[in-house]
Amino acid sequence: MHIRIGTRGSELALWQANHVKSQLEKNGNTVSITIIKTQGDKIQDLSFDKLEGKGFFTKEIETALLTKEVDLAVHSHKDLETSSPEGLIIAAVSEREDPAELLLINKKQVASNLLWDLKLNASIGTSSARRKSLVKAHRPDLEIRELRGNVPTRIQKLRDGQYDAILLAKAGVSRLTIDLSEFHVVELNPKIIVPAPAQGVLALQIRHHETELFQEIQPLNNPWVEKQIAIERKILSLMEGGCQLPLGVYCDTENVYVSYAKQWEAGSKYFVFSYSEKEELAEEIVSFLKNN
Repeated sequence: MHIRIGTRGSELALWQANHVKSQLEKNGNTVSITIIKTQGDKIQDLSFDKLEGKGFFTKEIETALLTKEVDLAVHSHKDLETSSPEGLIIAAVSEREDPAELLLINKKQVASNLLWDLKLNASIGTSSARRKSLVKAHRPDLEIRELRGNVPTRIQKLRDGQYDAILLAKAGVSRLTIDLSEFHVVELNPKIIVPAPAQGVLALQIRHHETELFQEIQPLNNPWVEKQIAIERKILSLMEGGCQLPLGVYCDTENVYVSYAKQWEAGSKYFVFSYSEKEELAEEIVSFLKNN
């Protein structure tokens, strides 16, 4: 069958769309890609908490699905709201790229005697409330500065000396195979510096009644990752937060790791819960978080 993929136009989004395209083509489909500009792409001069509404990087693509301009949307799962709009479903989730965060440091700003190898009072770039709250908790001396743009743009801003260091998801850097040799790179343990729910996972979204397309996509679905991120995203949903809630959740086969702050300025608190398959796990974790 012929499948029209809708995606953002950033290098990373196009890598993700082409990754899915090649998998679908191996199964005998023909696939085309349509680039759709989102609110998050159009507005580059504001931090995320200043943007109105939710779905900064997904809403326009979901609209294109609903109006049948495209058949399949490929998203970074962490960008999606916790429930699909009426008429749409997540048909499959990908394998999970390493969910860790990377700290990229200009080599002149390295201090190996300090946590994260970053000198005292250095400037660090991020627009994520979760990352800001983690910086406040672990390195309160650092000066946090807003950082927007796609992955290569952010790295160029570091290269240009606008920041001493920046925080990025390792998954995006790995997928784009970016050479980081000019920087001092610190990989932050996701069990301590907790990533966003579903970080490193792709979501494949379609119209709910497209049963033939649903079946065509099932070979791309990873059942364990689906179960893993269902817990992470249910916690996010029950905490009634979107992309700008200072919440990190990472689930593995043994534990669920959580970082949380009511406001990022307060710095995040850190919690570890034992993993289990009981249905109430997310509810129990959220009840604890709301009462502590």
